[in-house]
Amino acid sequence: MKWLAFVLCLLAAPLAAVQPDEVLDDPALETRARDLSAGLRCPVCRNESIDESNAGISRDLRLLLRERLVAGDTDQQAIEFLVDRYGDYILLKPTTDGANILLWLAAPIMLLLAGGVAVGSVRARTKAAAPEELTDDEQERLNEILKD
Repeated sequence: MKWLAFVLCLLAAPLAAVQPDEVLDDPALETRARDLSAGLRCPVCRNESIDESNAGISRDLRLLLRERLVAGDTDQQAIEFLVDRYGDYILLKPTTDGANILLWLAAPIMLLLAGGVAVGSVRARTKAAAPEELTDDEQERLNEILKD
């Protein structure tokens, strides 16, 4: 019985926040709208798609997206319409062109720089000069200090 409850909980997890009054009559358009809204970020919830979010702005964006699809926009046109208004931030998978290329390359570049610093630090430690031998006067003085 516990297993059944566990399985039901797992199945309930991916439920979307789309309300019945938002669903389009045309199943093909609704499928397109759901696919597109799964790739758009909720401006309020950060890492949640507008398809999963219960925020008011997400509902507005879902309705706007459906309006654009009903008006005859292609998938790309509908996405561009929303990106023009909200910026690349609204995309859950941002593009890799323009200024975004810096964001995509920043992590690998920082990793390489940190690796270079680590290698340089280890090499510097291994090349450190061994301490010089004490002169006879210094050795005698040390022996006197240690005797006291």
